[in-house]
Order: sequence, then structure tokens, then C-alpha cells
Amino acid sequence: MNFNKHLNLEGKHAFLGASKYSWLNYDSEKLCESYRNMQAKYRGTILHNFASQCINLKQKLPNTRKTLNMFVNDAIGYRMESEQILYFSDNCFGTADAISYQEKNKKLRIHDLKTGITPASMKQLYIYTALFCLEYAMDPHSMDIELRIYQFDDIEIDIPETVDILHTMQKIRDFDLLITDMKTEEDAWM
Repeated sequence: MNFNKHLNLEGKHAFLGASKYSWLNYDSEKLCESYRNMQAKYRGTILHNFASQCINLKQKLPNTRKTLNMFVNDAIGYRMESEQILYFSDNCFGTADAISYQEKNKKLRIHDLKTGITPASMKQLYIYTALFCLEYAMDPHSMDIELRIYQFDDIEIDIPETVDILHTMQKIRDFDLLITDMKTEEDAWM
């Protein structure tokens, strides 16, 4: 048999694909909800890319109380870097939506853009802060830290306790070692 070639579909996955078979258990309401969630994630990716381009080009948006506009304008105003990868190891890294560190006044600022409907947690920004401190060998005691989440046309601001960042740093170190040990054991029996 000569199978049909679908070159335009190679590497892609259908929403109702075989590898994500859980949709077989959905009713029409659950299917619609799942599809809307997928579309919202896609929209969020596009908005993040747009925001990053605006920040990199230093192109401010109209001064309104809209989430995206506030995020972009603040990131430009605070001279932040957009989409910065923070790396500890191959087991633990992440990309901060906007980040800056001012050596002169020892101020770390991390901003996160949230476009979804689920309320965000500041813990994600604690991880970014810990990754920054680990990657650049910075002591969280020696700096001022301000974290912001932009969501629901509002800004949530957090000044974390140093002990929370230190705890997160230690958790990253401990869990990284644990995963590295597990990988070593896997390699030994493969």
C-alpha cells in the first residue's frame, strides 16, 4: 500500500489527535472548554511576543489601565530586559518576562505578564529570583527585590522576605542534585 503523504502536517498535532486521547471522555461542554483554553494559551503566547517586541523596540503603548499596556510601559520605564532566560542547570531554568538589576542601588526587579483567567502565584517569581541569585552568585540579603504580576488590569506588587528566596534557592539545589542522581542511576542500567 502507498500511504498518503501529508508533508504539511509533519511535526504538528491535531487538537483531536490520538496522542491526546482524553478528549474521547469529554462531553461537548468539556470539549469546548478545553478548546477555548488551548486558544487562550495560543493568544497568551502571541501577546507575550508582542510585549517583548515593544519592550525591545522601546515602543510604549497608550497609557491605560490595561494589563498589557501597563506591563510594557513599566518594563520600558524601568529599562528592563525582555524574555531573559535564568539558568541554574538543565534541570532548573526559566524565562522571566521582564527583569532588571541595577548594580548602583542593588535593585532586582522582575515583572510577569499574565493573560489567562487563572489567578497567578508570586511563587513563580520567587523561583526567577532564586535562579537569578544562583546564576549570578548574588546574595538576596544584599539587594532590594521587587516582584510584580500584571493581570486582570491590575498590578500585584510583592517585596519578598529574604528567607523565602533563600529557601527557594536551597530547594532548587537539593532537587537538582536529586534529579541528577536519578539520571545517573538511569544511565547506569541503560
